[in-house]
Amino acid sequence: MLKLPRLRDQPYLLLSLTSLFWAGNAIVGRAVAGDIPPVMLAQMRWTFAFLILLPFAWPRLRYELPVLRQNIGIVIVLSLTGITAFNTMLYWSLQYTTAINATLMQSSAPLLIGLVSWALFGDPLTRLQIAGVFLSLCGVATIVSGGEPARLFGLSLNVGDVAIVIAMAIYAIYATLLRKRPTVAPLSLVCEYVSGARFATLDLGDFAAIGYVSVFPSILSYVCFNRGVELIGANRAGPFFHLIPLFGVILAVLFLGERLALFHVVGAALIIGGVVIAGRRSSARA
Repeated sequence: MLKLPRLRDQPYLLLSLTSLFWAGNAIVGRAVAGDIPPVMLAQMRWTFAFLILLPFAWPRLRYELPVLRQNIGIVIVLSLTGITAFNTMLYWSLQYTTAINATLMQSSAPLLIGLVSWALFGDPLTRLQIAGVFLSLCGVATIVSGGEPARLFGLSLNVGDVAIVIAMAIYAIYATLLRKRPTVAPLSLVCEYVSGARFATLDLGDFAAIGYVSVFPSILSYVCFNRGVELIGANRAGPFFHLIPLFGVILAVLFLGERLALFHVVGAALIIGGVVIAGRRSSARA
């Protein structure tokens, strides 16, 4: 009888699900922008995630706490970059920009991961990779400027778009530093990440949004992403960020009524083209 491989051993499916969950996170964050302050949304997201995750993680977590405590420095850094700073910045940016912009610019993550890997660990950058970085940055600039280059030299940039770029740079640090994570079960690591959250008062009408961001982009996405990176590495996992714009644009048009403009298409094409160029030689080596 044919046996299907276990989900945890399917990195491409895991990373695809991660992108879908993160795209939904941007859509929900945009939908509740103005109703829930970004810091409160981040607080409630991780509070509920911690409460949901703890019963499943505790059997392993209680034995692995000594390992986590011995590696408390890297755990704190991963928590600050992958959980606290990135998510709060993302939710804050969605008060000022569209979900389409947010999801499109998340496709810059592979190039940012490559730059951070080079800066922190000396992972080499080829000429093609440098050219790809430049091309993708042109794509980000196209989206940030709304297709009007003169805005890049003035004071009319959308602060939300700039915040997304900063948020993605922070997340690139997290993805790169995952190679330093302690050797513990995935649920133990994620549970330790979110255990610092604090409860805040919230109206019952917002629980549906909190429920989604607490389960899918908070727990399942990090478990899937961390396992995917463990199986194929951060650089090979990076291109899956390009599924976020695909999922995000579809969801934004369907549920938020946002419109896709020409500069979105041009910017996305430049970003993806840059990653394709940057990845050609490294893929051949693999």
